[in-house]
Amino acid sequence: MRLGINLGYWGAGMDGDNLAVAQEADRLGYAVCWAAEAYGSDAPTVLSFVAARTERIDIGSAIMQIPARQPAMTAMTAATLDSLSGGRFRLGLGVSGPQVSEGWYGVRFDKPLARTREYVEIVRKAMSRERLTHQGEHWTLPLPDGPGKPLKLTVHPTRPHIPLYIAAIGPKNLEQTGEIADGALLIFPAAEHLEETALRPLRAGREKAGLTMEGFDVHPTLPLALGDDVEALADIFRPYTALYVGGMGSRKQNFYNRLAQRMGYEQAAAEIQDKYLSGDKNGAAAAVPHQLIDRTTLLGTVDRIADRMREYAAAGVTTLTLAPAGFTLDERIAALRAGVEALERAGLA
Repeated sequence: MRLGINLGYWGAGMDGDNLAVAQEADRLGYAVCWAAEAYGSDAPTVLSFVAARTERIDIGSAIMQIPARQPAMTAMTAATLDSLSGGRFRLGLGVSGPQVSEGWYGVRFDKPLARTREYVEIVRKAMSRERLTHQGEHWTLPLPDGPGKPLKLTVHPTRPHIPLYIAAIGPKNLEQTGEIADGALLIFPAAEHLEETALRPLRAGREKAGLTMEGFDVHPTLPLALGDDVEALADIFRPYTALYVGGMGSRKQNFYNRLAQRMGYEQAAAEIQDKYLSGDKNGAAAAVPHQLIDRTTLLGTVDRIADRMREYAAAGVTTLTLAPAGFTLDERIAALRAGVEALERAGLA
């Protein structure tokens, strides 16, 4: 099992620290460094900055939002980043959510599966340097009855195939991801629930495409906090878990809330959402069960984290991306190093 690092969003007051974390991850042999975007910092700019100051570690978008860019522009960006980084780019895509898609980008959040399938088809075709034509429900290239003509990418990507990942949560999205992508970016993964919440639909998608799970990257992200008091460490992540389960999306459309329900936390998920959407964020955080936090993060001593890593590897995870927690740069670096030590103690390095 390989390790990755997720820097999250840029511009949250830790930018200099984030670069130092990425450079230390590069030195320690982490496989990939991911950056996120929502409606603040964009991923490609951050990744180009990180790529310029690292040597070996891959850089990845987790995620570049589908409603933010036309697919041909995403192909251009991917090819450029791959070229600038010397073949180190991984393209992570996702539809985001209805609030960001419609509120920030002005793009209707309708038919997300069909939109994603078309988007991936166009991006792959453009990155392969075919002349770009497409007739679909969401995009038509070139536009008919106009001056447009089929064009092909002028940049030559460093590699003939840039790895493409999709951020997926729901069963149908996971199945399609298994069918059309090279890897799945997962969030809030509990090792004991991974088969029913992710692996089963991913496997079904691979089988639909005539493929196996061989070579497919099952790639969850987990916060990591180092220390002896697991209860206290879990409390650090209460606001984070409450935000996603309670506030990421509307009452009718919250993918993370549904995931918590599928893991057996139906009553808690409803209470967290009720409190969060009523404005009681502290109450929502207090309502998050300790077990939900503990099973979707890596908390404790190096030995305890090593035990959890074995569980994830046994469940089918191929790359485990860490979000090292800490109030200072030294604490985050210590957590980063603890991840490598735990992987070695687990016998997975």
